Amino acid sequence: MSDKDETNENRLRKELPQEVPAAGGPQGADTPGESAGGKPALTGRQRLVGSLWPPRASRAQLIVALLLFGLGFGLAVQVASNSEGDGALRGARQADLVRILDELDDRTQRLEDEKQGLEKQRDELENSSDQAEEARRQTIEKERQLGVLAGTVAAQGPGITMTIEDTKGMVEANMLLDAVQELRAAGAEAIQVNDVRVVAGTFLTDSGNGVSVDGNKINAPYRFKVIGKPQDLEPALNIPGGVVQTLEKEQATVTVERSSKIVVDALRAAKRPDYARSSSQ
Repeated sequence: MSDKDETNENRLRKELPQEVPAAGGPQGADTPGESAGGKPALTGRQRLVGSLWPPRASRAQLIVALLLFGLGFGLAVQVASNSEGDGALRGARQADLVRILDELDDRTQRLEDEKQGLEKQRDELENSSDQAEEARRQTIEKERQLGVLAGTVAAQGPGITMTIEDTKGMVEANMLLDAVQELRAAGAEAIQVNDVRVVAGTFLTDSGNGVSVDGNKINAPYRFKVIGKPQDLEPALNIPGGVVQTLEKEQATVTVERSSKIVVDALRAAKRPDYARSSSQ
């Protein structure tokens, strides 16, 4: 071989890439990313997924899961029921909420006044020089009060008049009963609906196109005459979701007027009990 040929051969060896030996040892060893069997090696995420799926839960774990599900479901139902109960108040305006709180304060005050009145009567009986005369006076006063509550005597005083116009015939007995109960809760002392006196045992039923009160048929317009504190009675009827809003949803027209003098003159006959007698006899 000539010097020229040897020079060309050395030049070709320099220009051609040299064979790189396999990393990690002799030929035949696994390269990075391959397992011993020639399969690609699993990454950490793949090994984690493989350990979680398919699930291999024991019986105890299933029982615990069912208990936790039941507990969560019960809490969800409880929260939903509380939300429904408070929905009406949550949707109320601030002025309506203030009015409701004022009404509750008024009811508390009325109960406190009644308590103080009873305590005063007790003190008068205990301290009076003529206890028999004082007891007689209080008995007469109590008889008048009970007569008003029982509807056997007429009554007058401040209060309201509520008139319900029902041209569509949509007002039912239960709606008028709600009005009576709301008025009683607000401190009504005497109530008359049209020409019927409302007492503790009054019942209302639907009767054709009208309503029957204690068996007496009355027709619209329904006129309530109520004796009590007007500042308590009127707001009680106008609370959100209360009597007035319910009647107006049934296309009835409700008018509430305050007055310094309401006369309740419908009377009920005193009924003598058939079996009950005073325990003092």
